[in-house]
Amino acid sequence: METVNAVGRRKAAVARVIVKEGNGEIIINKRPLEVYFPSSILQYIVKQPLLVLEAEGKYDIRVNLDGGGYKGQAEALRLAIARALVKINAEDKPALRAHGFMTRDPRSVERKKPGQPKARKRFQFSKR
Repeated sequence: METVNAVGRRKAAVARVIVKEGNGEIIINKRPLEVYFPSSILQYIVKQPLLVLEAEGKYDIRVNLDGGGYKGQAEALRLAIARALVKINAEDKPALRAHGFMTRDPRSVERKKPGQPKARKRFQFSKR
């Protein structure tokens, strides 16, 4: 099997992954998963597509993660891994879609408008 590339995005985070057959090590920005994401919840989010397909020791994953916060980065990485696994085997797509791993979450920060302190918040109105 050759290497497979995929990209996942969430909020401001971008995850670029390279997946190839191996023994299941995940390297993020030249650091192991456990070092980059110390939280077990975030580690679980990253591994969800692999757990659904029972492929947790089959692939080596190298990741370039950029932008956003740690939660957004973890969810961007989950999407990228799911997309890469579908490129490897197209029959896995319905199982991943059923768990919601194939959908790009479009929600992002709304821009700040001029004449207001934030996107929707307004300065205090004074009648007189």
